[in-house]
Amino acid sequence: MYIETPKKVVEKSQKEVFEFLTDLKNFEQLMPDSIAKFEVINEDRFLFQLKGMPEIVLERKSQEQFNKIVLGAASEKLPFTLTADIEKLEETKSEVQLNFSGEFNAMMAMMIKNPITNFMGTLSENLDKL
Repeated sequence: MYIETPKKVVEKSQKEVFEFLTDLKNFEQLMPDSIAKFEVINEDRFLFQLKGMPEIVLERKSQEQFNKIVLGAASEKLPFTLTADIEKLEETKSEVQLNFSGEFNAMMAMMIKNPITNFMGTLSENLDKL
């Protein structure tokens, strides 16, 4: 399953956006209002839980300075990645696109597609809070 958000223009430099997203504690600011739990485990992992959903641990898988950050599920039970692509538009303006990619059976994909799409949309919209 692959979901991508529309590109979002952010009034911050590419470097500022990258540095914000690589500091994982900042993801708490991007989370939906339905967040029930958020906890930074270490500099490369954080845990979050939306109301009525199981806890998910995300860990930094890779990063490409100022251009890309890839987070992935720490559990093999739900293998997926969340990627932020950051593109410089101007000195103080950049464009961010979030992509979700996961391997799920058809039943699971059908169950999680809507919540994941909504979650990704909220993360993208909340980039204005930077």
